[in-house]
Amino acid sequence: MLPRIKDIVIDCFLAAASDLNPTKREHCFELMGFDFLIDEDFRVWLIEVNTNPYFGVVNSAMPNFIDNLVDDTFKLTLDVSIKSSAERLRQENLYELLYSGRQSVNKRRPFSEALYPITQIREQLVSLIT
Repeated sequence: MLPRIKDIVIDCFLAAASDLNPTKREHCFELMGFDFLIDEDFRVWLIEVNTNPYFGVVNSAMPNFIDNLVDDTFKLTLDVSIKSSAERLRQENLYELLYSGRQSVNKRRPFSEALYPITQIREQLVSLIT
């Protein structure tokens, strides 16, 4: 399911690419929140994309998640103007670069690849349960 989620995130950014940073400012960023739903057939559905995601604590895992999210976001954005690119590349973070036109990175799976390998997912789940 995670590869499908990544495909949808890439597709969203590509669809909105011309509207992101229309004034071409340097060293700016926007943190977005993607809400997904997974149905009974393990299909992934995008519900919405938030340009102002909620950072409230809804469960015990959220404080650690939010701390890491904010810290890693600042490492990748604010440190740009302070540290050299070599120093930035050595910093560890929990982000994964999915697409970059500048760096020739595109982790979008081919459109011919199966979107929902339901049989494989069910087999994996059954093997975990038994």
